[in-house]
Amino acid sequence: MNAAVLRLAAGARRRPLSLTACAALVAALVLLPLGFTLWQAISYGGGDAAELLFRPIVARLAGNTALIVLASTASCAVAGTASAWLVERTRLPGHKLWALLCVAPLAIPPFITSFAWVSISPDLQGFWGAWLVLTTAYTPLVYLPVSAVLRNMDPALEETARALGLSPWSCFLRVTLPQLKPALLGGMLLVALSTLSEFGAFMLLHFHTFTTEIYAEYRASFDSAGASLLASVLMAAGVLILLAELRVRGQSRYQRLDRGARRAAGRLALGWKRWPALAWLLLQASATLLAPIATILYWTLQPGADAVTPAEVSPQLLLSATASSLGLGLSAAALTTLLALPLGYLLARHPGRLAHLLERVVYLAQGVPGIVIALALVNLAIQWLKPLYQSAAMLALAYAIMFLPLALVSVRSALLQAESRLEELARSLGLNWWQSLWRVVLPLAAPGLGAAASLVFVSVITELTATLLLAPIGTETLATQVWADTAALAFAAAAPYAAILIALSLSATWLLMSCLGRGAVLDGQAQPWNQQEDPPCRN
Repeated sequence: MNAAVLRLAAGARRRPLSLTACAALVAALVLLPLGFTLWQAISYGGGDAAELLFRPIVARLAGNTALIVLASTASCAVAGTASAWLVERTRLPGHKLWALLCVAPLAIPPFITSFAWVSISPDLQGFWGAWLVLTTAYTPLVYLPVSAVLRNMDPALEETARALGLSPWSCFLRVTLPQLKPALLGGMLLVALSTLSEFGAFMLLHFHTFTTEIYAEYRASFDSAGASLLASVLMAAGVLILLAELRVRGQSRYQRLDRGARRAAGRLALGWKRWPALAWLLLQASATLLAPIATILYWTLQPGADAVTPAEVSPQLLLSATASSLGLGLSAAALTTLLALPLGYLLARHPGRLAHLLERVVYLAQGVPGIVIALALVNLAIQWLKPLYQSAAMLALAYAIMFLPLALVSVRSALLQAESRLEELARSLGLNWWQSLWRVVLPLAAPGLGAAASLVFVSVITELTATLLLAPIGTETLATQVWADTAALAFAAAAPYAAILIALSLSATWLLMSCLGRGAVLDGQAQPWNQQEDPPCRN
């Protein structure tokens, strides 16, 4: 009997060929649009490529893109680190409320924030408007990993430094900040990649970068080869950012030799300085949450004639756009989670060089702007897959490729937590591989799979670029309708769509936080993102 159990256990550990094939197909699916973009760029021809790339407008776009990436990354790093330290290390009243307010802006996409600020003042356009919007939208990407590290850091390090005579500021610079380096660089990397691929906010704020020019090039002349060449330049910029982050991070590691007894760090009394600290957090919450939400509520209550461009919202179109957003979000969440399962299972049960290679291929999509993937799929559909052109299936496929890394992080974690010995026991009792997966593994991993689907759902309903390029004719979503009405300065008409979009996004984010555990944001045993192999966020 024991020998039979051992044989079954060995069989369970053997990597099924069908599982490997499914995981490889998923990775190939991610590589398809990236390879097609490079192939189109190479086929453009040397002379024509030089003529296209060495134009004055390309130099201006490169300068604008580099400037906004550097500025927003630096401001998000400062704002996110300062807020995280104040929330996690000081005795500010209501620190749990401030923690939630610092994370909540993630539920509001940048083009919605742009709509709010532009409707407040048309002067908030160009570089300064873009910098303000991106800083308010992406600061949580730095706040979350830095606050998680501060929450889980051994307080003995800082206590020892303070006991040796260091002031709070010197202690932060010489002891705390070096410990934060991996998390801080990871957050800055996410901000830089997100800024590089931003499209909707830049279009509404009339700030021209590579993404806006790629879209304009395609819309003006349907020149797919020229747009692919510019997209390849954008992909190269993303690779340069990744290499720069690896270079700065170096080979440094921050690990404890013993687990020790976990205890909370002591909180610093700020004295009179708590008032400027509270003013900073209040200003940040006002800029990131109060201003956009209050502006949207204001325009929702105004008649359409009060906007710059008079237009009334259509109740029928509002219902149709809401249904389209929900339908696309749910279908894409189901498809993406399903595609993440084979590779997630391979990584959890049969880790090895092949599994990690396929994992890295999937994560390539995280460093590629959405407009590049969408444009490649448009060209693929026009040239070889005409029945799929502007179909819901092609749009769902684009969402799956773009957000597969998000789902894979949660799916793999959920499958790792599902005890493998229970699966082996089920096999020893006579269930085959599919039966044990369906009746044992998936029920155990259900909360993590739900978190993966929620994460993809939030990303899909707020996605704009791929939806604009790939949505079937006549299909309007909440995001595309906000973009269209705001671009036409019909603020009152855009407000109801924006309000519903924020409500859906906040609800899904709350559900996601419930699945992952509130310790990821508030006090608790949260795992810092810098200790995960890949941060669970996309550009």
